[in-house]
Amino acid sequence: MAREPLTTAVPARRGWTAAPAAVRVAVIYLAARVVTTAFLFVVATIASPASRIGADGSIGSIALAWDAQWYWFVALNGYPNELPLTDSGAVAENGWAFMPLYAHLAALVGLPFGAWGVGAVIVSLVAGYLASLVLYRLLRERQDIGTATWAVVFFAAGPLSALFQVGYAESLFLLWLFLALWCVSRRRFGWLYLLIPLMGYTRPGVLAFALFLGLYGIARWVTRARDPLRAVEIVHIVALGALATIVGFSWQVIAGIATGDPGAYLATELAWRRNWIGDAGSHFIPFEGFVLAAGFWFGQWGMPAVVGYVALALAVVGAAAVLLFEPHVRRLGVEIRLWVASYLVYLLAVFFPQSSLFRLLVPISPAWGAVAMPRSTPWRVGVLVACLVAQWFWILNMYGLEQTFWRIP
Repeated sequence: MAREPLTTAVPARRGWTAAPAAVRVAVIYLAARVVTTAFLFVVATIASPASRIGADGSIGSIALAWDAQWYWFVALNGYPNELPLTDSGAVAENGWAFMPLYAHLAALVGLPFGAWGVGAVIVSLVAGYLASLVLYRLLRERQDIGTATWAVVFFAAGPLSALFQVGYAESLFLLWLFLALWCVSRRRFGWLYLLIPLMGYTRPGVLAFALFLGLYGIARWVTRARDPLRAVEIVHIVALGALATIVGFSWQVIAGIATGDPGAYLATELAWRRNWIGDAGSHFIPFEGFVLAAGFWFGQWGMPAVVGYVALALAVVGAAAVLLFEPHVRRLGVEIRLWVASYLVYLLAVFFPQSSLFRLLVPISPAWGAVAMPRSTPWRVGVLVACLVAQWFWILNMYGLEQTFWRIP
């Protein structure tokens, strides 16, 4: 049967812990946004003329920089019927790499203000708060109030938390994702028939959720003796896994029909690799991106490519070992562990790692619950300080310093 939140007998709560979770999360989230706003203001003030926002940048120009420009373009102009080409005849970067839901929701919210950018920031801010609240609820399935609360602190003030204040789709995707994980943990599968399409058309990543559902179904089958698996649950898991797979590949079909090129979407995604590897090829090969990147980056650092391949193998083995054996991670529960594993496999299969990798790792944020478990105030405060330092470093590099091939959010 579905697990209930921790309800062990404890003395009556007072003060901070007695406040509703929505209020406590709101206080944490707003405090974190004040700090992030201060960081953004300082970076906008000191930005290099060669930076993405220029010497006369502002918080507004940061909010609308990088991928926000693409979402804005999609909202205003839609998607191209003909794929743009480079001088060499390869497919160029274009809007098909960006899903439509966030772009058009931001346009709708921005209508009263007459500005897409205002709508984009509002959507990101609100979705970020709601994602923080759902993350708290998700972690409370297995953890105490203190652990769940500190995990939200790390999430709201984390190294990439500036994403909650810019025109990126991450906040909205995280909201759908955390809701979906919470529904699975509570065995409320019906809501997933709505949440999966919402995830799929917000940003790439729903195929990782399809893998997660497959692994979850296997785990439930293996443990059915102590955790009965009803026939209706089997039907839901299989149907939802199929739905997530269909939604995950549907954008490729839509792009192919609209442009007349069946490989339009994958060719568009490969166009971004040419910023690092000019001969990235014209065909997508699963898992090739990380292998190519291992040789490329270690070559940039003056080391043989073989060192990069060994480092990649060790990183994969290390991540697997943490998910399987690290005691704090194990206490997160099977749903979070399987999601983190599924998403990491998905990234390994489809992504070419560069500086955007840090942003693409944000969907494994439920793992903050493991970081928050040690009940040591110095540890927790130290992690928070590290988060804030990393957040400042990320904002400064991505928006304030001279553009380079490794300063892309």
